[in-house]
Amino acid sequence: MEQSPFFSLSTPLETVEFEFQPKSFSDYCGQKELKEKLSIYVQAAKMRNEPLDHLLLFGPPGLGKTTLATIMAQVMQVAIRVCSGPTLERTGDLVAILSSLGERDILFIDEIHRVPAAVEEILYTAMEQFYVDVIIGQGAGAKSIRIPLQPFTLIGATTKAGMISAPLRSRFGITERFDFYSTSDLTDIVLQNALHTKVSISSDAACSIARAARGTPRVAKKLFRRVRDVAQVENKDEITSSVVTRAFSFLGVDENGLMKLDHRLLDIIANHFGGGPVGIETLASMLGEDAQTLEDVYEPFLLRQGLLEKTPRGRQIPRSVLANQLHI
Repeated sequence: MEQSPFFSLSTPLETVEFEFQPKSFSDYCGQKELKEKLSIYVQAAKMRNEPLDHLLLFGPPGLGKTTLATIMAQVMQVAIRVCSGPTLERTGDLVAILSSLGERDILFIDEIHRVPAAVEEILYTAMEQFYVDVIIGQGAGAKSIRIPLQPFTLIGATTKAGMISAPLRSRFGITERFDFYSTSDLTDIVLQNALHTKVSISSDAACSIARAARGTPRVAKKLFRRVRDVAQVENKDEITSSVVTRAFSFLGVDENGLMKLDHRLLDIIANHFGGGPVGIETLASMLGEDAQTLEDVYEPFLLRQGLLEKTPRGRQIPRSVLANQLHI
C-alpha cells in the first residue's frame, strides 16, 4: 500500500519543518517589482565582485524584509549577521559585530529606527569609509584607535521610515518600500507552506486563508498553522473550505480578516459615538488596549479597508459605510 505523502500524527517531530523559507528570488512569492530590482542590484554587485550598496527596506511588519535580506546573502554567497536595533545598546556591541564581518558580508539590522543615537553615529564612517574610531581609556589618557573594516553591506529594515534620522537615511544607496500582498500571492504562499509541510489543502481553502490574512504573509502563515491544527484534531485528510470556516469561527476571525477587537472597535465608534469622531485614548480605554497598539496593529488594516478614517478630531467610520449599514 502506498504511503500517504501528507503530514500525519505519527510523523516524527524532527522530520517536520513548520514553515517554508525561500532560498532564492524565484521561491519568494509576491513583491514582483521589488524582487526584480534587488535581483539586478545583487547580480551587478556580484559581477563586479563588490559589496552590495547599503540598502534600506521599509514597510509594515510581516511582509518579508528579513527573508529577502537572507536571499540576497545566499545569492551573493556571503555571510549575513542579523540583529535588532534595540539590542545594540552600547557602541562596543556594534563595533564587535562590524569588526567580525568578512569582505562583502551583509549586516542586517531590523527595526533600525530604534538604534540609540550614540550607536548610530558609529555607522556613519563605517558605511561610508569602512572604519570605526574607538576611544580607549578616560580623561587625559584617553586614546582614539581607528579600526579598519572589511567592505560590507548594511541592510536596514524598519516599519517606521519617518523615524530614521536624515544623516543615516542619506547614507543608504538603495531605498525600497514593501507593499501589502495580493490575495493571489498570499494564496501561493499558503499552498507553498502546505506543500512544504506535507499537508493537503484545496485551492478554495487556501484562497479563504489568503483573503483573511490582512495582506500579510506572516498572518497567512499563522492562520494556516491554526487551520492545520483543527484539521489534524478532526482527523481530516484535507483542509477544505468547511475546515477553514470552523477554524476561523474558533479563532474569532471573519472571512475578511477582521478579528474580535476590530469588530469591537468599530462597534464602539458606530453605536456609542454615532460613527465618530472619537479620540484614540478614549477608544483604548473602552477596549482595554494600549493606544499605541491600536495605532500600530489594528488601525492600518481598517484604514486600508475603508472601514475607518483619521480626522483632526479623532477616529470615525466613513458615512458611506454607516449609510450602507455594512456588517461590522
